[in-house]
Amino acid sequence: MVIQKRSHPHRRGVALLEVVLGGILLALGLGVVMTIGSRSLIAQSSGEQKLVAAWLADELLAMVVVQGPDKYRLATSGEFDAPFERFSYELDIEYRSDQEPYDVTAIVTWKTGKDERFIEVTTSIARRIGEEEEETPRAPLLPVDRDMRYFELDA
Repeated sequence: MVIQKRSHPHRRGVALLEVVLGGILLALGLGVVMTIGSRSLIAQSSGEQKLVAAWLADELLAMVVVQGPDKYRLATSGEFDAPFERFSYELDIEYRSDQEPYDVTAIVTWKTGKDERFIEVTTSIARRIGEEEEETPRAPLLPVDRDMRYFELDA
């Protein structure tokens, strides 16, 4: 009968301990990666909503510029049409004097879960001065023969 001696009797169970610690470190690393990934998705979604709200506020202010702040006749509050029905707006046009521009504030609000968020844009817009523009017809003066035009280019 041959009895074998272990070369390292004090190292029993060390491999199991290393495997357990490696598993714990791997789990922690994966948890950090998942947390970073979910936070980046939340930040991306929030940024997208802020960008859409800024576009909508810009659209409101552009309509005030087009019509003139003194002749603006569209609704000053309400909800946007599809696909932006989650967003609502409020437009405030404040008159100061005939020599100064109007103060125009556009507030766009939207809901995200339980919270309500908003973006507020304030600018000064001068009223349109000068003669009223006459509506000019937008039809061409001469009829356009599109087929003949293409045949002339080939010749």
